[in-house]
Amino acid sequence: MSSAIRCMWMRGGTSKGGYFLADDLPADTAARDDILLRVMGSPDPRQIDGMGGADPLTSKVAVVKKSTRPGVDVDYLFLQVFVDQAIVTDKQNCGNMLAGVGPFAIERGLVAGQNGETEVAIYMENTGQTAIATVQTPNGQPDYSGSARIDGVPGTAAGIPLLFADTAGSSCGALLPTGNAIDMIDGIAVTLIDNGMPCVVLAASDLGVTGQETRAELEANETLRARLEKIRLLAGPMMNLGDVTKASVPKMSMVSPATNGGTLSTRTFIPHRCHASIGVLGAVSVATACLLPDSPASKVASIKQGKHLSLSVEHPTGQMGVILNLDDTCAVTQAGILRTARKLFDGDVFID
Repeated sequence: MSSAIRCMWMRGGTSKGGYFLADDLPADTAARDDILLRVMGSPDPRQIDGMGGADPLTSKVAVVKKSTRPGVDVDYLFLQVFVDQAIVTDKQNCGNMLAGVGPFAIERGLVAGQNGETEVAIYMENTGQTAIATVQTPNGQPDYSGSARIDGVPGTAAGIPLLFADTAGSSCGALLPTGNAIDMIDGIAVTLIDNGMPCVVLAASDLGVTGQETRAELEANETLRARLEKIRLLAGPMMNLGDVTKASVPKMSMVSPATNGGTLSTRTFIPHRCHASIGVLGAVSVATACLLPDSPASKVASIKQGKHLSLSVEHPTGQMGVILNLDDTCAVTQAGILRTARKLFDGDVFID
């Protein structure tokens, strides 16, 4: 008889993956990871024997449980399941999958839905920060239909605003782990930054590309990919991440001037394939880098001054809007973003 585990498959933002209750998975990490590799069909480039979509954006997992922390509703652990390697890692967060955590928690009865909309306080176990998701809940149940549109996802859905605080240094211990707005690595000026996602921000022009190339063009550029990986491996220890050979962070985000009315344009590797869009917290980190004088991002960014900034980060499939609230020292105190989510199926996933 086949073994099955209760699971809900959801699109969260521009990502997609399995949402599990923590109690439905083994407490032992190795046993849990073995199951998730089977669920996704990894390692295999097509993930043909599992639920994965042969892309890092569709090979993700959210593990959710009722929280015992004061003022927090649920704890959320994000796991990236590699496509073609037998690796499951918790070394990063995912703001896109985060968009589905609130609806999932209400669907599973971890949070009581209110009539109208429901705020869900979510502790992100990967980074130790808390986010507030506002879910549309007419009659106390999540409503996934609506008029909100996000680039990278066809059609419209109910908007899920996400508000972050205290994201600086989530993985690296400081917003700028080296203490510098600019560092030189392998002869390239970079900004090593972590405002929710560890990122290496560098000018596309310094790497011999425009930053407007397609994903396919960039992935076919073996010289570029090798240079990016060399810089990434050197940046890891500098960012207090240690040896990142088998890690999915830091993200490598090449920046260039915007071409569609945004603040700046990005092409991000995660870490070895070019992202179809850009991660939520990656966008927050890149947007924050725009505020650092003389950084690669600030040199190409178009920003209006003020304490409440609305920045649009362009990526291969559109733009992502980021709201940054600043204090009197121009430090970012809160970051907000609008995402959507949709329930795709709810049932059992079989592992043998």
